[in-house]
Order: sequence, then C-alpha cells, then structure tokens
Amino acid sequence: MIIHKNAVAGTLESSDILVVVQPAEHGIHIELQSTVYQQFGDDIIKTICEVTESLGVEAASIQANDHGALDCTIRARVETALRRASKEEAI
Repeated sequence: MIIHKNAVAGTLESSDILVVVQPAEHGIHIELQSTVYQQFGDDIIKTICEVTESLGVEAASIQANDHGALDCTIRARVETALRRASKEEAI
C-alpha cells in the first residue's frame, strides 16, 4: 500500500485515539503521545506496526495521540487512516 496523501481517523475523546498519517520517502516513522504511555506505550507502538505491516505499508509517517483506547480501537483507527491516505479505501 502506498500512502499518497494526509489522512486522519479517530478523536481526542477519552478511550479513543487520533491517528494522523502522512506520506514519507522511506520507512515507517511513528510518533506516539499517550496518557498511558508508561504502561502501554510499547504495546501501542507494536499494534500500530502490526497494522502497517499487515496492509503492506512501506513508507509512512504516523502520529498517534492516545487517550486510553483499546487494542481493537487502535487497530481500527490506524487501518482507517492508512486506507484514507492511500487510494485503497475498500476492504
């Protein structure tokens, strides 16, 4: 999957995550801010990496602002933002 444009998914509400995806020249760059970073930061980053790998993304800049989202919410928001940023919105 190739990232062509900027895209956003999610909100800054409690129990949600705001994910912003932007094109990058190479590699996956993840910037995470989280209210639970000390406890779950590594797990959130791992989840974001798993979703990008499963969709075949090779280059993207991902900014995530987490407010205690569950794993399933993180996966859904990341996938939605990546699909919006590519030209492959259909599942």
